[in-house]
Amino acid sequence: MKSTILTISLALWVFLVPGQAYFISIDAHAEECFFEKVTSGTKMSLMFEVAEGGFLDIDIKIFGPEGKVMHQGDRESNGKLVFAAHMDGTYKYCFSNAMSTMTPKIVVFTFDVGAKAKDAPEEDGDANQNKLTEMINELSTALTGVKHEQEYMEVRERIHRSINDNTNSRVVLWSFFEALVLVAMSLGQVYYLKRFFEVRRVV
Repeated sequence: MKSTILTISLALWVFLVPGQAYFISIDAHAEECFFEKVTSGTKMSLMFEVAEGGFLDIDIKIFGPEGKVMHQGDRESNGKLVFAAHMDGTYKYCFSNAMSTMTPKIVVFTFDVGAKAKDAPEEDGDANQNKLTEMINELSTALTGVKHEQEYMEVRERIHRSINDNTNSRVVLWSFFEALVLVAMSLGQVYYLKRFFEVRRVV
């Protein structure tokens, strides 16, 4: 039941969140990397959540075009990273499950690339118009980020609720099992005591 609910939640994530939305399965000792080619000044955002597997943790690294590590996180369950490209080139972000010995991890994530940075206006008469356009673009990007954040939190709530429901079902089943064991032991003790104190006639 847990797998069914989780699959539905992941599918809803993919259809609800516009743009680049993915969910991937990362095997033990494996690493999955993705690449994005952007220009200098472009804003990028990465949101991720470990949906299933082990202790719900994953290692993440973001590399710049020159190969240097821009961000590194170890054993993170979820996160939101926003940064701007400092130079033209291909940026790489990797999810690593190298710390796990046997357990694969399912990671849900979105990677959004914002608008390219505007160059300085060539004519003074267009300065106000360009400024207004830039403000509208920034507001649109902010609103999109808020929308993604709400949908991200909604998916997290679905995943955590499915885990809680599954745990509750196991507790209920375990309680029934304990009750059956107690009843069986009680009946066995009554039967044993009855046989122990039973008076046998000697013919």
